[in-house]
Amino acid sequence: MDTNHHSNIDVVVVGAGLSGLSAALLLSERGQRVIVLEARDRVGGRTYTVNKAETGPVDLGGAYVGPTQNRILRLARRYGVKTYRTHEEEDLVVYRQGKAVRYRDGVFPPTGGLLSWLDFNNTLRHMHHMCKQVPLEAPWRAARAKEWDTITVQQFFDTHIWTRGAMENAKNFINVNVTSEPYEVSLLWFLWYLASAGGPLRINATTNGGQERKFHGGSQQISEALVGSIGADNVLLERPVCSISQDASHVVVTDIHGNVYKASHCIVALAPPLQSRITWSPALPARRCQLLQRVPMGSVIKTFMYYSAPFWRHDGMCGTMCAFDEQALVFNTLDHVQHDGSHPAIMGFILADRARASSSLTKEQRKERISKLYARVFQSDQALTPVHYEEKNWCEDEWSGGCYTVMMPPGFLTQFGPALREPVGRVHFAGTETASQWTGYMEGAVQAGERAAREVLHIKGLVSADEIWQDEPEDEEVRAEPWRLSWQQTMAPTVPAFVTSLSLLAAIAAGVTLTLWRHRSS
Repeated sequence: MDTNHHSNIDVVVVGAGLSGLSAALLLSERGQRVIVLEARDRVGGRTYTVNKAETGPVDLGGAYVGPTQNRILRLARRYGVKTYRTHEEEDLVVYRQGKAVRYRDGVFPPTGGLLSWLDFNNTLRHMHHMCKQVPLEAPWRAARAKEWDTITVQQFFDTHIWTRGAMENAKNFINVNVTSEPYEVSLLWFLWYLASAGGPLRINATTNGGQERKFHGGSQQISEALVGSIGADNVLLERPVCSISQDASHVVVTDIHGNVYKASHCIVALAPPLQSRITWSPALPARRCQLLQRVPMGSVIKTFMYYSAPFWRHDGMCGTMCAFDEQALVFNTLDHVQHDGSHPAIMGFILADRARASSSLTKEQRKERISKLYARVFQSDQALTPVHYEEKNWCEDEWSGGCYTVMMPPGFLTQFGPALREPVGRVHFAGTETASQWTGYMEGAVQAGERAAREVLHIKGLVSADEIWQDEPEDEEVRAEPWRLSWQQTMAPTVPAFVTSLSLLAAIAAGVTLTLWRHRSS
């Protein structure tokens, strides 16, 4: 193939996901000539909407949006993309030890007993207060950063959790939020992840939380609309970048077809593991080179089971469930009926270890096992007869390598965190992993892209240093209510304190009984 040289460019953006496109939009609106290079045959990155007759628009990737995610909501409003609420009006279900138990309000499922509730409440309360101590833009500067970064979340749980029910809830909390196992990830990183989303209650909640809403028509259309603003001729698909070289005045980016793009700056908006597939000249600094070797992607298969009718609603259930069953592929579900009532489905996540293990099954085998699980959990044989099944195994996606985001192991943030978004010469870094708010989410992708664009604009003298990081006004429609621990959550004792109190009361009662017996005997 003949090599094409593109030199009339100010900035090359690598990656046409939400982060790269957000950066390109901001740059182009400030008069910069931008080219976006995308490896896939589509834009959107880890947002991926499929529209079939059997499914309607279905988000196989990032889908949910909620209060405080104001940047992605601003883009949606700009392009006329409306939101609708995730359905959660009837009973929720927790499935434990072969029994399905319905419950109503609650950010977390019931733990199964008073002691386990006290136990999980204490763990949640502890993490709620700890994540407030983590600086969002520099978690490695937390006062206890080294201490928290040298242990896994599992080690933290092993120290603080006493009961099986609390441990089940805690493990599920990690699985569903970061598609990883507690034994894999740094406590400091998970606390930062929670802090960036506004805390453990906000991130885990549906109403007033991270899963409150979805987009009419799916999330990928926002990326497609961004292309319209940037200019379709400036967003080039099927152009995997293989090398980036730079000198004191320019950056030269080359794709696998031999096309060459010369610009004054480059923004790389790829997940960190994918950046190691690029040949860098000069070589990356030692810390960034080592960084890219240490952050794998999370593991998730997103599934959708379609039915002729939403039988769970008819039976008084909203479609949200949590299954504490070692044999269950799916731990968590949400209702996925379209806003107009069409295409009734249940969305379920296969997460972390289960996603990796079940990747060896066929699609049909996963479908069969999930439908049988739903029949037990929702107590209905209708679950056994789906009309369609859809899934996306992000673990095998060539240009993501996993989802939702990277998982950071112990020692990573304190050693390599400052290099996450630190420019290398004329190359700047975006991607949701570099965000300080809602990292791992669509909101984080937009924040990171716009921050990287303003870094370039600042170097060019077009914005001040104070403008690089910008707060976002609250969305006029999707407003946040504050999340605070209730009086009960705040004042409830720990399990050891509760057991000690019971023992003390028992001892006092025994003493009083003995005294009365002696008195009567005398």
